[in-house]
Amino acid sequence: MTSLLEKFELNRRQLLMERSSPGRIGTTLLPLDVPESELPDSAILREELEMPEVSEGDLVRYFSQISQFNFSIDHNFYPLGSCTMKYNPKLNDEVASLPGLAQIHPLQPESTVQGAIKLLWELQDRLAEITGLVGVSLAPMAGADGELAGMLMTRAYHLERGDTQRKKVLIPDSAHGTNPASAAMAGFDVVSLPSDADGNTDLNAMRAAADDELAALMITLPSTLGLFDTNILEVTQIVRDAGGIVYGDGANLNAIVGRVRLGDLGFDVIHSNLHKTFTQPHGGGGPGSGPVIAGERLVDYLPLPIATRTGSDNNEYFSLGTPPKTIGRMGAFHGNFGALVRAYAYISTLGKEGIPKISEDSVINANYILSQLKGYYDLPYDRTCMHEVVFSARNLKRDHGVSALDVSKRLIDYGIHPPTMYFPLIVEEALMIEPTETESKETLDYFIEVMKTIAQEAADDPDLLHNAPHNTPNTRVDEARAARRPNLRWRRES
Repeated sequence: MTSLLEKFELNRRQLLMERSSPGRIGTTLLPLDVPESELPDSAILREELEMPEVSEGDLVRYFSQISQFNFSIDHNFYPLGSCTMKYNPKLNDEVASLPGLAQIHPLQPESTVQGAIKLLWELQDRLAEITGLVGVSLAPMAGADGELAGMLMTRAYHLERGDTQRKKVLIPDSAHGTNPASAAMAGFDVVSLPSDADGNTDLNAMRAAADDELAALMITLPSTLGLFDTNILEVTQIVRDAGGIVYGDGANLNAIVGRVRLGDLGFDVIHSNLHKTFTQPHGGGGPGSGPVIAGERLVDYLPLPIATRTGSDNNEYFSLGTPPKTIGRMGAFHGNFGALVRAYAYISTLGKEGIPKISEDSVINANYILSQLKGYYDLPYDRTCMHEVVFSARNLKRDHGVSALDVSKRLIDYGIHPPTMYFPLIVEEALMIEPTETESKETLDYFIEVMKTIAQEAADDPDLLHNAPHNTPNTRVDEARAARRPNLRWRRES
């Protein structure tokens, strides 16, 4: 017999069509106040189109209820490693929504959008100062777009010098996942470098690969292991001595911003994921923003446009210009303007005193989690981490048959979004956890308690984890079958 609570839950999860009752109407249309149009050709019209018939109240409740089924950063903790899913101040959204910024058009005459171009110019200047490099293009639409821009700039640099044999790009196995694809798309051959026992770049492998065919090194600092490469100065020197370009994946810039400038470490070009470090909301496909930032060797090759200033402080004029040896455009116009405005607002709000707190709090939070969960989950690299910590569930799998996927699914029952799983690939049963700088100690303590509880559940009742989650609208699906035989249509059950 179905209990009242079970009946409530079943009703709550009903699809809109299942709530339909003949004759009910959810809205009343106003009298037609425009000329009536002819219907399309009858050949393309369906004779019957089944539509739900529900009251307005039921309609409102239905959409309100299903909105609560979604995880979001406004409702839940997102320890999603490498993606930096942190709180985005609503003030930034308000600034980006100001009419003078939100209601302008990129094809307007420059004289009518001086404030907007000045914002871009100041953001370029601040990003150059933060990274220790000299020139910035805000055009790339996302991190991978910035990676591709950096590789195209590298190719143009070598071709201009006549170094046509330089077609090899070295990428550590702890690099960001899109690096190999970006290098390959730019026409380079990818060579993977192993990590050493401490999670740093293997210097012996590095030296062996740094010959006259070397075009560039693409390195993520800190790496996807959440570690700062203590060999980095030697690594960049090896590449430069061989005539190569040092490319830095700045996806993890939030771990070092205000503390370390990549330009000072010998980097020639980097990109910065503004939607990670500087709080442009992202996830679910975007929008992102991945400005590419260059040193002296590559600054002339930046993609267009870049914001420029002429005149004095009392008589300044801003334009969208073209670098002398530009690789061209990376997309339409000048990038995701709204994302750039949000990043500008965040940097301006924090200022020079506040920017270092981003990295300070990110690193403190990640190491707090490391210290509390060490011993409950395997720690492949037992050393101080940066903004994220990579654990392994291999001890649970070995002892209790519980995988990283099982742990992640069980976290959902406790109202926590799963961390990144099975990445980086060099860590078995990886759980990459990034708390970000915006989470409180109370939130971290709750997460730590939950992770300890799940480790105990794995020992006491493995099936509890194998079948998780238990309290969500949809329980675990057969992921292999879902990928191979997706069901993309709703059909009424007969």
